[in-house]
Amino acid sequence: MLIDFKNLTLNQLPFETEFEKKVKAFLEEWFSGEKMVSVQTSGSTGTPKIFEIEKNKMIASAQMTCNFLGLKEGDTALLCLPVEYISGKMMIVRSVVKNLALKVTGPSLQPLRNLNEEIDFCAMTPLQVENSLEDLHWIKNMIIGGAAVSESLKDKILYTLGSKGSQRIFETYGMSETLSHIALKQIYPVSEMFFTAFEDVEISSDDRGCLKIYAPHLNEEILQTNDLVEIKNNNQFRFLGRIDNVINSGGAKIFPEQLEALAKKKIPNELVFIGKEDERLGQKLILIIEGKESQDVINKIAEILFEKSFHKPKEIIFIEKIPRTPNGKINRLELKNILQNNINN
Repeated sequence: MLIDFKNLTLNQLPFETEFEKKVKAFLEEWFSGEKMVSVQTSGSTGTPKIFEIEKNKMIASAQMTCNFLGLKEGDTALLCLPVEYISGKMMIVRSVVKNLALKVTGPSLQPLRNLNEEIDFCAMTPLQVENSLEDLHWIKNMIIGGAAVSESLKDKILYTLGSKGSQRIFETYGMSETLSHIALKQIYPVSEMFFTAFEDVEISSDDRGCLKIYAPHLNEEILQTNDLVEIKNNNQFRFLGRIDNVINSGGAKIFPEQLEALAKKKIPNELVFIGKEDERLGQKLILIIEGKESQDVINKIAEILFEKSFHKPKEIIFIEKIPRTPNGKINRLELKNILQNNINN
């Protein structure tokens, strides 16, 4: 289904599928006289929550993204993310704000599978991109969010599109509380190391080294995150990992996200480093790998040149499926519970 926001007649659109009906419900909520809309968090770092967001702040967020990417009236966009979450809602709001023509396909692992025309703008999760590599050439401007983009996926994108493609692909940084993202990092055709915050977004860090965000047009309060960062200048930063994911093994702090990025250069499997309680070390470094047990994969892990000797996993566990939240993020809390239950049983 195509929604042309330049010439919108909502009651004449054929909302048929369950997903299209959810889109219609949000549009009715958006064009109502209410000043707020309801948004659900993903629950990747805790219990999912429902909270209210002012529409004018969503409009401000939409304008930042559209201006950064140079989107204009009449451009096309593709919606393939759940509209329960801020990511899907903001795709609709960006289309409203810029009068884009929004093609609605619904969330799936292969949202570009039946695409046969160029699209100016699309937002996807890393897992969706992983399953859509051969169709990426249809998208002129893509943002990838919901989870970190692995080095192996970056390599696959480069291999698929070549080094001189005309497309632009960015990794996002943000959360529900920042109304989607407040910073972008280009990963194709240029591969950047640091995220660049949007204009009028101020960044700093607390005494733990965690990012603080002040974006008054999105949130009146200074948002304190639990994301450890390296700040390069007043608008650029590098994400190091979640402080709640930090593993303390024998007194040494280990950032699992950095180890995961390194390991994914060697193997294509989804993987997670976690800390397992240990009497001697406090926490023992464990590597969880998705898929059937493989000596070849184990050998490749052994070949990795970790920066520190304690970065090498003390144990490797294969699991059939690593749990994820509904919007595709790895659910570390559930994974730890699964492993703890297996130990107790």
